[in-house]
Amino acid sequence: MGEAGVATPQAQSGSQTGTVLHQAMLLATLTFVTMLYAMTVTIANVSLPQMQGSLSSTPDQIAWIVTFNIVATAVVTPIAGWLTAVMGRRRLMIWAVIGFGISSVLCGLATSVNELVAYRIGQGAFGAPLVPVSQAIVIESFPERQRSRMMSIWGTGVILGPIIAPAIGGVLSEAYNWRWVFFMLVPFTIIALVGVLIFIRDNEKGENPRLDWTGFLALAVSITTLQLLLDRGERTGWFEASEIIIYAGICVAAFYVFIMRNMTAERPFLNTRLLRDRNFVVGLILIFIFGMLNFTPITLLPTLLQNVQGYPDSIIGQILSARGAGTFVGFVSMFIFSRLDPRIPMTVGLGLQAYSGWVMAGFSADVMVSDVLWAAGVQGLGVGLVWIPLSIVAFATLPKSLVPDGTAIFHLLRNMGSSIFISLSVALVIRETNRSYAELVPHLSPFNEALRLPDSPDMWRLADSADLANLNLEIIRQATMLGYLDAFVVFAAVAALAMPLISLVRLEKEAGRSA
Repeated sequence: MGEAGVATPQAQSGSQTGTVLHQAMLLATLTFVTMLYAMTVTIANVSLPQMQGSLSSTPDQIAWIVTFNIVATAVVTPIAGWLTAVMGRRRLMIWAVIGFGISSVLCGLATSVNELVAYRIGQGAFGAPLVPVSQAIVIESFPERQRSRMMSIWGTGVILGPIIAPAIGGVLSEAYNWRWVFFMLVPFTIIALVGVLIFIRDNEKGENPRLDWTGFLALAVSITTLQLLLDRGERTGWFEASEIIIYAGICVAAFYVFIMRNMTAERPFLNTRLLRDRNFVVGLILIFIFGMLNFTPITLLPTLLQNVQGYPDSIIGQILSARGAGTFVGFVSMFIFSRLDPRIPMTVGLGLQAYSGWVMAGFSADVMVSDVLWAAGVQGLGVGLVWIPLSIVAFATLPKSLVPDGTAIFHLLRNMGSSIFISLSVALVIRETNRSYAELVPHLSPFNEALRLPDSPDMWRLADSADLANLNLEIIRQATMLGYLDAFVVFAAVAALAMPLISLVRLEKEAGRSA
């Protein structure tokens, strides 16, 4: 009887070993799920030029593949808590992974830009809950003394995704075609699903989940129409087109409904008490700018390098992976500099991004791969140095009861910054390319002395239509390059102008003294 009622030392040891093993596998599963979502953020970028040619789309249309995926993530992320309360974490994770995998397969089977954009929206929507739910499970599954170390391990999923995806995707895209950058996600999705089914056991639902559907839908409509306005504006002539006026009207009306709802509802979608915390408000401004800087270069660089330089997808994948490697170095270095004033690495990180933008603004049409690798790596390093301290200072003085709502709006603004600035940058590239082309074409004349110099290239001759066509292609190439360089100048300026905002951040000790 005693043996039946008391666990033997061997049984206790086995139980502990089983618990430790389960905890390790749970952490591995959550890290892998996070990496899966992080992969999809950058995996399409490596093959954007090939998609553009295959689907006969314009530069602004192909950018929708990136921007609407981010918008879908931005819209769904704030309701991840509500979805968890309704479905339970395990069930939500299962369906999110399955939906993500199906959307990835459909992306690879798409036959038009519109289809691909629709399926990328599905990827973003199904993938949105994966990161916040995984993060919540990590926080609650480990004791406080282990939490920071476990969060660091879990965070490697965010870093490894943008390193692995472009490298493998670039090789597959070059060897086969762009569809394989989506098909390659299928085995990763299956592994993630098996891990979720085996190791995630929490399926408790919340009590009486409530969501301000009016506020949520108004915000979703406002964000979506704003994105359509920005994506379609340059191509349609902005407010000269009735389409853009309709988008603007719907956007303003929906945002007005959202604001009024938040002012009058008993439990609004956005808790207005969040805006009373100075650090959090400054953090929202900075995270919006961080979002602007985060994905814009890796959206512009692939089309620039292939359209102007003719780089293969494998080289473009290596360049995007170099950016991810720079981010990894930035994350790791924060373990060393964690005792520093967090405003220091934030300032250095923004400075590095401004520097990388300035370097990219100095590219020539014959830029070397090593120069692009350097600029991409520096930009990624800046991202890694900014992200962790910014996440810390934004929530440093926020009451714990407001942290869940604060996290939702924090990630919402980060994604909005990314999608908005990518669209504006692509519009700037198109506008400046057309302007530069219009300025260069008049020089294509028999009266231009430079075309008759003895040492001028053979392709500059105007003897026949073939020579004119070749010279026109070179003018298009140079005009396109000038358009991208102007976008990189704006990128560098935004990063530099954001640096003084960091001085508005107050540490907890400073906030206590001022109080």
